[in-house]
Amino acid sequence: MKGPGHRMSDSRYDAAAMRGFATDLFAAAGLAPDKAATVAEVLVEADLLGHVTHGLALVPKYLDDVAKGFLAKDGEPEVLSDRGASLAWNGRGLPGGWLVFKALDLAFERVAQYGTVSVAIAESHHIGCLAVYPLRAAERGLMAIVHSSAPNNASVAPFGAKQGVLSPDPVSAGWPTSGDPVVLDISASITTANLSQRMAKEGAKFPHNWLMDAEGNPSNDPAVLTEGGTILPTGGMDHGQKGYAQALMTEALTQGLSGHGRIEGTVGMRAALFIQVLDPSAFAGLDAFRRQTGHTAALCRAAAPRPGMPPVRVPGQKGLALKREAQAKGVPLAARITGPLQELGAQYGLTLPQPLG
Repeated sequence: MKGPGHRMSDSRYDAAAMRGFATDLFAAAGLAPDKAATVAEVLVEADLLGHVTHGLALVPKYLDDVAKGFLAKDGEPEVLSDRGASLAWNGRGLPGGWLVFKALDLAFERVAQYGTVSVAIAESHHIGCLAVYPLRAAERGLMAIVHSSAPNNASVAPFGAKQGVLSPDPVSAGWPTSGDPVVLDISASITTANLSQRMAKEGAKFPHNWLMDAEGNPSNDPAVLTEGGTILPTGGMDHGQKGYAQALMTEALTQGLSGHGRIEGTVGMRAALFIQVLDPSAFAGLDAFRRQTGHTAALCRAAAPRPGMPPVRVPGQKGLALKREAQAKGVPLAARITGPLQELGAQYGLTLPQPLG
């Protein structure tokens, strides 16, 4: 879960104008122009897709990491290994969105030769909304999988434990079909740390017991996380072994393959990543791939819904619909997001774009 949907009271902003503002803001804070533009693009794209906790709402945290030196302003990753189809980098704290775009672009160049290309990255900065990245592959007739973990985050308890060890450990994947692509973005935990922190500040509670207090009792109150509580793995108290196992896999792919993780620790919002791109043409062919994936997606959408439920959607369908609406009408942003942006902009002599209409 990446947060509740947009409210009717949210003001709408031109996406290009907000990208420009965010780019100028990051550049004013010292990020190199290409890094500033890419981070702004990734954050606005998250808001277009409706992932409001992982969009421009992250700007204050990112700028705080810039000020502390946890988010590097410029440079290149250190290449630890390169065997053509498999690579490992030390991201050196560089912007996560820029590193993932760089890894994807390299994979797009090589995947026709190798069929699949994988990149493990240590010490990346936070990459925001994971769903943004596989879409770039699906638009090219490719499939992509992106894993992320946070070596200094221990907010999620292993199944059966009451002590936090793991991070929410999200994974995203996207692939083409005969129609719109399918794009999933799921965590190995029931909810995320970002959303929990926001709800705790607002005094809000979750609709179900997605957390545990320090004694291991189920809870729906995000405030327990400040008192030794933890987030439950996906599957909760009953079937949390599923999310627990998924988290272990993600941490093996991200921290194990990159060679840097919980043993060394890290700073700020830095992450470990694993990106894989697959070319269906290297297997049974793109046409066969689209025919199969499109057929299955159509069967899911046509499946009879439970009584009182809306028609079945496939992953990514809602986000793509929200993006089309936001591109036409503007990006909906709440005052809790634009207020801090306006204040930060003023510090650098920048003016937040006016709402549309």
